[in-house]
Amino acid sequence: MLGMIRNSLFGSVETWPWQILSKGAKEDISYEERACEGGKFATVEVVDKPVDEALREAMPKVMKYVGGTNDKGIGMGMTVPISFAVFPGDGGSLQKKLKVWFRIPNQFQSNPPVPSDESVKIEEREGITVYSMQFGGYAKEADYIAHATQLRNALEGTATYRNDFYFCTGYDPPMKPYGRRNEVWLVKT
Repeated sequence: MLGMIRNSLFGSVETWPWQILSKGAKEDISYEERACEGGKFATVEVVDKPVDEALREAMPKVMKYVGGTNDKGIGMGMTVPISFAVFPGDGGSLQKKLKVWFRIPNQFQSNPPVPSDESVKIEEREGITVYSMQFGGYAKEADYIAHATQLRNALEGTATYRNDFYFCTGYDPPMKPYGRRNEVWLVKT
């Protein structure tokens, strides 16, 4: 736990590598099309719980892994954003299923530490192209749903993307009270 706290307060922060391919806007909604690098990710999947509750369960596991609860006992530093996949259900709601994706810092990509917690998995993921929309505040499930809907509306008729899931992202530690950055990412098809 101490490693996790030390890592989040004093550790280095690396940005997940991506390239902006284009920018767009419709009415008052601005978005970017980005090509995001693939790589190795620490993941935690939670099912049968609402998104906000699932996040409260999954995030500490990922943070502990990053903070040193691993076979090497080392804190790796942070990579932002931390993303989590959500799965749309009926009527605009989300299914009770969530998967957190934390991109392992570049220094550890070739040989990431093995998680001590068996619910934390290391997975390889290909690069993806996304449509991204940014917003502020302490984001909750309803905020992500609303912003994903706005982004879909802005892209209507101009872009194709996956409908079976989308990513929600956060850039800031929980103790940051203002100037927070969140995004929703629709994966281009």
